Amino acid sequence: MMNNSQKANPILLLHGLWDTEAIFHPMSNFLSKLGYSVYSLSMNPNNGDVALEKLAEQVAIYAAKIFPENQRFDLLGFSMGGIVGRYYLQRLGGIEKVDRFITIGSPHNGTATAFGSLRPGCMQMRIGSYFLADLNRDLTVLSQINFTSIWSPYDMMILPASSSIMPVGKNILIPVLFHGWMAADERVLKAVMEELSAPLKAENNRLNSLKTTVQENRK
Repeated sequence: MMNNSQKANPILLLHGLWDTEAIFHPMSNFLSKLGYSVYSLSMNPNNGDVALEKLAEQVAIYAAKIFPENQRFDLLGFSMGGIVGRYYLQRLGGIEKVDRFITIGSPHNGTATAFGSLRPGCMQMRIGSYFLADLNRDLTVLSQINFTSIWSPYDMMILPASSSIMPVGKNILIPVLFHGWMAADERVLKAVMEELSAPLKAENNRLNSLKTTVQENRK
């Protein structure tokens, strides 16, 4: 639960393929009751008809519109939304504005199901796509912030399910039976709550640096 002594960041939620912000109603209600300010964006089109870069641009415009320039916020992406969120962070400057980034059931290393579509956005989520390979070349950028990937071994939309596992940040396995259920599963909501209330990595690094400096000055 949110620490009463800390001011929680607002949270922006990004949906997946074929979804709208409606998929986040359970999560939005859950987090709002805990005191969080929750925002969600219905990206358009949501069917893969445009490249994911275009959707990420919508995220950048929306975030700039609703958050003051100096307002830090947390970002959460479900499925395709996690990949769109990564492009926003890694290519559009979002890494300078976001403290925590959580993905749920996102195909970070591609999914075989994307081979069933010739839509540009779907093709970018294929295993071996140039788009994902390019993002994964500098994924260490995500280590600057609190990054968490939540995944399920039973996820039949992300094939293989292990595609959601990342070599940076934190991976949380929650055995949800169906892909679409992950955005509302109680165990997932609890994990999201815990990650949103976790101490910031950047702040811990700053405090450790100050501690080291003080110790060196005492020598």
